Amino acid sequence: MTPGRCVAQLGPAERTAALERMAGENFDVVVVGGGIVGAGIALDAATRGLDVALVEARDFASGTSSRSSKLIHGGLRYLEQLNFELVREALRERALLLQRIAPHLVKPVPFLFPLTHYVWERVYVGAGVALYDMLGAAAGTTRGVPGHRHLSRSRALRLAPALKKSALTGAVQYWDAQMDDARYVVSLLRTAATYGAQIAPRAQVLGFLREGERVTGVRVRDLELGDELDVRAQQVVNATGVWTDDIQELVGGRGQIHVRASKGIHLVVPRDRIHSLTGIILRTEKSVLFVIPWGRHWIIGTTDTEWTLDKSHPAASRADIDYLLDHVNSVLSVPLNHDDVEGVYAGLRPLLSGESEETSKLSREHVVAHPVPGLVMIAGGKYTTYRVMAKDAVDAVAHGLDQRVPRSCTDRIPLAGAEGFQALWNSRHRIALTSGLHVARIEHLLQRYGSMIDEVLELIEHEPSLGRPLSGADDYLRAEIVYAATHEGARHLNDVLTRRTRISIETFHRGLAVAQEAAELMAGPLGWDNEQVKREVEYYTKRVEAERRSQEQVSDQEADAIRLGAPEIVPVVAPEQPS
Repeated sequence: MTPGRCVAQLGPAERTAALERMAGENFDVVVVGGGIVGAGIALDAATRGLDVALVEARDFASGTSSRSSKLIHGGLRYLEQLNFELVREALRERALLLQRIAPHLVKPVPFLFPLTHYVWERVYVGAGVALYDMLGAAAGTTRGVPGHRHLSRSRALRLAPALKKSALTGAVQYWDAQMDDARYVVSLLRTAATYGAQIAPRAQVLGFLREGERVTGVRVRDLELGDELDVRAQQVVNATGVWTDDIQELVGGRGQIHVRASKGIHLVVPRDRIHSLTGIILRTEKSVLFVIPWGRHWIIGTTDTEWTLDKSHPAASRADIDYLLDHVNSVLSVPLNHDDVEGVYAGLRPLLSGESEETSKLSREHVVAHPVPGLVMIAGGKYTTYRVMAKDAVDAVAHGLDQRVPRSCTDRIPLAGAEGFQALWNSRHRIALTSGLHVARIEHLLQRYGSMIDEVLELIEHEPSLGRPLSGADDYLRAEIVYAATHEGARHLNDVLTRRTRISIETFHRGLAVAQEAAELMAGPLGWDNEQVKREVEYYTKRVEAERRSQEQVSDQEADAIRLGAPEIVPVVAPEQPS
């Protein structure tokens, strides 16, 4: 952010104001979809001087963008597919995010690659990782992470004592980066709003406005109040990921893009269950499996299986969980079991469909298309390269506008919270002293909010009780729940426990023990009465119960049927065909 620029809030008042402006103005571009790609497009367009509106049917990042492996990486396995350009591009983006765009949110993370054969495998893997580092260095900026190193078996076991001695002959350690994917999206959207984008969650597109063949906007329903409005724009960009084909059919497109959904699930286990100072990457028969450090936890993932069932709430089955446990246990000296699993989450990758029947072999590259005049569609890609995808989408928008549009500048735009982060991090002990919070709390807040920490601390200054941790989820302060509602666009309890925080996957109770307290904290900023607080807690409870039962089922079909038994917190409106 530029010095002195105040970061926009995404609270209830801002949402209302955004919808009012959407109903009364003509925009250059309307973005459909509030995941990482849609958020990136909104920022790219807004920083080129365009009038931008963005609508999201559910919560920000509620689909794929909150259910990833939470890695910013080049894709080491793509080197084996000889996709050097994709890796180079992703490594360039990794360096930008680490050093310039979001240093408060993106952090280096080490991984140990155990070797199971002598000589040839070390040469093969070592050459691949060396090339990975070289591509990162050649991407035009400093890597931002240390280079790789070769380790003997004894040195590898000192770093990762949890590994069986028989599971490796040696290892190679290399570095990538990680972030909280949902928090990143919210920061991206707040940055876009700061540059003028109008943003509204819980605003579902019912259909497209047309003048002849040309798309001239979208018809939207406010799912909170039930009102409908027309949002007019010269160009509409569809960035809905796994829903791309559905939208394409809705507008009568000629099938320029075909997306297949691949389900990936992840397990979360306590940090003390796996004794290691480094993340671990393992080969599987189809792809790779990561054991990723995550605060006081590990994330273990992922699977890669085709999914043709409900896209809103993909379900993890017992077979999925067993698959991950079996693979990770093959190298652990003390195996994990189902009782060690704190949380499970499932997401869908939007893969560009090709000739292969295996989703693990489908393309992660993206494509931009114009199925009908006035509509731009983008699909594919990976989280790490969201900024490149956004640039390409807005370049396509620019072709359809009757004005000169500047080039993308998002490679030089720090996200909300990035400006001044390093100076604040260096001052964390002083901030702890003046705020009365432990320095570990300040570090936690800085790594979630960056320079916006002052806004959280101001809440605590006005109401000291907000400086206490949540009862049953003491990694998070009560102020963070209020802040999610006042500043970050959270509209419901599920938004806060699942995405603004990660309480739903970081606790064995999966958020049930804090649901009442969190709902009561949200009630004031969102104007809830006691009945709404009760409804929010009941809905969240039913959702957790449905997810737990679905994870006991053997097949995807059984798991999906049970997961869909949980009600939606607001009515889900079926899209209508445009007239």
